[in-house]
Amino acid sequence: LMPSKSCEGGRNLAQCRLVDIASASNFHSFKLRHFHLDLRLNFAVKEMTGWQVLELVPIQPGAHTLVLDSHPSLLIHSIDCKVPGTTAAQDITLSLTYRVDPFTDYGSSLNISLPASVTRPHRAFQITVRYTTTDGPAIWWLDAELTCGQTRPLVFTQGHSVCNRSFFPCFDTPAVKSTYSATVRVPEGVTVLMSASRSAYSKQERVFQFSMEYPVPAYLVALVAGDLQHADIGPRSRVWAEPCILACAVSKLGGSVERWLNVAEDLFGPYVWGRYDIVFLPPSFPIVAMENPCLTFIISSILESREFLLIDVIHEIAHGWFGNAVTNATWEEMWLSEGLATYAQRRITTEAYGEAFTCLETVFRLDALHRQMRLLGDNNPVSKLQVKFEPGINPSSLMNLFTYEKGFCFVSYLSQLCGDVKSFDSFLRAYIEQFKFTSVVAQDLLDFFLGFFPELKESCVAQREGLEFERWLNDCGPPLCEPDLSAGGVLTGPVQSLCDLWACDPQDPEAIANFNLSSWSTFQTVLFLDRLLDRSPLSNQVMGQLSRCYSAQLDEMNAEVQIRWLQIVVRNSFYPDLPRVRGFLHKHVSVDWTRECVHFNLCGPLSGLQ
Repeated sequence: LMPSKSCEGGRNLAQCRLVDIASASNFHSFKLRHFHLDLRLNFAVKEMTGWQVLELVPIQPGAHTLVLDSHPSLLIHSIDCKVPGTTAAQDITLSLTYRVDPFTDYGSSLNISLPASVTRPHRAFQITVRYTTTDGPAIWWLDAELTCGQTRPLVFTQGHSVCNRSFFPCFDTPAVKSTYSATVRVPEGVTVLMSASRSAYSKQERVFQFSMEYPVPAYLVALVAGDLQHADIGPRSRVWAEPCILACAVSKLGGSVERWLNVAEDLFGPYVWGRYDIVFLPPSFPIVAMENPCLTFIISSILESREFLLIDVIHEIAHGWFGNAVTNATWEEMWLSEGLATYAQRRITTEAYGEAFTCLETVFRLDALHRQMRLLGDNNPVSKLQVKFEPGINPSSLMNLFTYEKGFCFVSYLSQLCGDVKSFDSFLRAYIEQFKFTSVVAQDLLDFFLGFFPELKESCVAQREGLEFERWLNDCGPPLCEPDLSAGGVLTGPVQSLCDLWACDPQDPEAIANFNLSSWSTFQTVLFLDRLLDRSPLSNQVMGQLSRCYSAQLDEMNAEVQIRWLQIVVRNSFYPDLPRVRGFLHKHVSVDWTRECVHFNLCGPLSGLQ
């Protein structure tokens, strides 16, 4: 297949016409070849101080101003430009004028005036920005008491979606990718990790060096520093964590990661990032996991549930192909990363654990999608796959299940059109090979799909009535169709049968007693509890019977199970079990609980608890 036609700078025509309203930068005017960070971490004042060097090439004539995404929390000290001479000895360094303008509540624009001598197209030049980070949304400084070990402080960054503009000035758009390197200076006893393919450490100077040799967008640059130790769990994987949880993390993952990587490579082609390491972060980590290349960040509380850990790590592995190697060019089409990664995750679990397990997990997630749909309404625009952002809207606020599950359903539909899942695997391998290390729009994917399967293009599948590609992308509401999940019936059937028994009036205690939750998988148990929650409000009598049957048993299970029972308790105002809610809150860090409250819309009912 022929590659897409290109415009200046090596980008395809769709990217050249691309508008990213979440970025204030003029990324169309320059090619970012590489950037380097040189930072000193100061835990006492919770600041990073240093400089950034950007290597740029003008690709549009008349670009006399460089505009980068920044943030009010970034204190810019000075900006210099190295003007190339005839020889390196004749290079001249000029101090540049700049101004910082408001953009949105999640960022600002850094406008740098460039001398005419560096704005000639296709001639590289360097900009050095000296700055200090303060209290920005990308950088999370944790005091010792907020870490797992509670002995030393820790800092980590979280760039998704548009936060890294508070970490370093950048073209903060997924449309722009570049290589990067970093030098990080730290106090004694601190270990630094970054989402980089190579690293080195000078103990005498307490300096860590990093290099990412593959192009990545700004949001995938990540750093963590603290009391971290590691253990190898495979030929290209190691686990990093605070010493107090390292052994647990290793025991839960064992040799599984290499197995999952091998399955993924069999399906989608070579893993291009070299290493796949994982760092477990304290429960204050604001999301479950983040697919930073070479170094997945994941919340340590997930270690309580083997099945949720398995799914989350496999999902982040899938991002190595879908999201990291090939990236959505704007946040308005986030499904190109998350929907494809979810499909890839389920292909991996099907190969590794069987179709029934994958169908059970999918039923659980699609239930959650329809629950969210009932809350938002069928006509809510955030349920579109191609969401149109209003200026000023933070893309991070629009992360939702539609991005994952409606996107997954569309990708599954494309697979069904092929008539053979293995043929679709071949298509995905070719898609990755074609667009590797670039950013794409939906039209790139769909044009490549129809080009790969010309017989489908000839039969006009894109315009099939009721299932038009355009409707998939731009209609509000639930997926136009869902995959056949009947293969999971052996696992989902008992769950639904028990739910139906509890819906009977009166209940049949003997029939209910035939179901033993302790023999169920976590996904079966949480599916059962979610479906009970969907039936709320429940009578006080039913709640009492549920509590007598399950409450003590659920107390012994993992947090994913417990939190669902406690939602039922709160939703139905079942006061005898409210002490269990308090106990759960005391055990789990408040940030972690807040994350769950937001997800399940529970903050209101809990706000009156003493």
